[in-house]
Amino acid sequence: NVTMVTGAATDAIKVVIREGLTVVFLFGYLLWMNWHLTLVMVAILPVIAVMVSVASKKFRKQSKKIQTAMGDVTHVASETIQGYRVVRSFGGEAYERQRFGNASQSNTDKQLHMTKTGSLYTPLLQLVIYSAMAALMFLVLFLRGESTAGDLVAYITAAGLLPKPIRQLSEVSSTIQKGLAGAESIFEQLDEQPEIDTGTVEKERVDGRLEVRNLSFTYPGTEREVLSDISFVAEPGQMIALVGRSGSGKSTLAALIPRFYHHDQGQILLDGVEIENYRLRNLRRHVSQVTQHVTLFNDTVANNIAYGDLAGAPRADIEAAAADAYAKEFVDRLPKGFDTEVGENGVLLSGGQRQRLAIARALLKNAPLLILDEATSALDTESERHIQAALDHVMEGRTTLVIAHRLSTIEKADQILVMDQGRLVERGTHSELLAANGHYARLHAMGLDEPAKADIT
Repeated sequence: NVTMVTGAATDAIKVVIREGLTVVFLFGYLLWMNWHLTLVMVAILPVIAVMVSVASKKFRKQSKKIQTAMGDVTHVASETIQGYRVVRSFGGEAYERQRFGNASQSNTDKQLHMTKTGSLYTPLLQLVIYSAMAALMFLVLFLRGESTAGDLVAYITAAGLLPKPIRQLSEVSSTIQKGLAGAESIFEQLDEQPEIDTGTVEKERVDGRLEVRNLSFTYPGTEREVLSDISFVAEPGQMIALVGRSGSGKSTLAALIPRFYHHDQGQILLDGVEIENYRLRNLRRHVSQVTQHVTLFNDTVANNIAYGDLAGAPRADIEAAAADAYAKEFVDRLPKGFDTEVGENGVLLSGGQRQRLAIARALLKNAPLLILDEATSALDTESERHIQAALDHVMEGRTTLVIAHRLSTIEKADQILVMDQGRLVERGTHSELLAANGHYARLHAMGLDEPAKADIT
C-alpha cells in the first residue's frame, strides 16, 4: 500500500504537473492562434473526460481487489509456514498447496485484468485523440483562409505536440488510482480510534480490593450476553478461583479488569474506584496478567522478563523473579544464560519454559492484583509443583484471580466462583461446594483436574 501511494505521490504527480501544464499552455496557444479551429478539438474533451472517468473507476476497483488478493497470498503463506508442524502431522501439504495455488491464481487473474484494462483504455483514448487531430488537420488545410504558411506550420506543430502529454496523462491514471486505493487502506488504519481513556484517577499503589457489582457484558457488534449480573468481592490478599465449562465467560471477566473491553452495565471497583475512572496506563500498572497464550519477543531472556515498564530493572531482580518462577534452572543451561535470544515468539523454548518466563515477568512487575488465566496449563507436573509453591509465595498480600482446571490450584482458593453460560451459579470454598453437590461437584466428578476429560476453560 505504501509503495503504491509513494508511486502516486512522486512520479505520477510529477507527470501530472509537467504534462498537465504542457496541455494547458498548448491549448491556450492554439486558442490564441485560431479559436474557431481549436473549438473542434475542444469538442472531443467531453468524450475524453467520460473515458478517463470510467477507466479511473475500473482501475481503483481492480486495485482494491489486487490488494486483497495479495493479502490472501501473504496470509496463506504465513499461516502455512507458522503451522508447518500441524500441516505435516495431519498430511495437509496437498490442501495447503491447493489453497496457496488458488490464492496465487486469484492474484494473477486480477493483475491480468488490470493489465487488460490499461491495454484497452490507452489505445482507445489515443484513437479518439488522433481522430480529432486528423479532423483538425483536414479543417486547417480546408479552412486556411488568409493564414500564412508560417501560421499554418506553427498551428499544426503546436497541435501535433498535444497527443503525447495527453497520452502520458492517461497512462499515469492507473498509477494514481492504485495510489488512491492504497491510501484508503492506509488512512483506514491511521483513523482507527485509540483506546478510550477518559479516566482521571492515578494511584501510586492500591491495596487490591476488587469488587464486581451486577456486571453484565455483551461484545461490541453482537447480541448474546456473555456475562450476566455477576457480583463478588475479593479482599486484599484473597485468592478467587473461577471455574466453569468452556465459553462460560471466565476469560472475558478477566479481560474486563485491565479494560481490554469496556463494560457499560454494572461496576468493577478497584479499591472502591470504578476502573473506568482510572487512567488506563495507571490501572494496568496495578494488574499483572499471565495467560495460557504466552507472547515472547525475539529478544533476550532478560529483556523478555523485564519488558515495557519493567525495562531497566536490576539484573538481580530479574534473576530473582526467574528463580521464583522456577525458570532460572533452565535459563542457566542456555548458551548465553539470560542474554540468550529466544527466537520469534520464543520458538527456541518449550511451552512450559515460555510459560515460566511469562510468570517471571508477572512476578517482576509485583502488581497488587494478579490474574492467572490458565497460567500453569502448559507445565508438566514437576514444574507445576515448583511454580505452585512460587505462586503461593507471590500470592501473599496480593489479590489473585485464578482461572484454572487443576484441583491443586483451585482447592486452596479463599472463594471459588462457579460460572455457567455467563452467570455465577455457585460460590464457596472447595469443601462447601463439594458438600452442596451442585455444578462444582459434577465438574469435580468429571475430572476437574484432568483437562483431557473435562475442558472447563
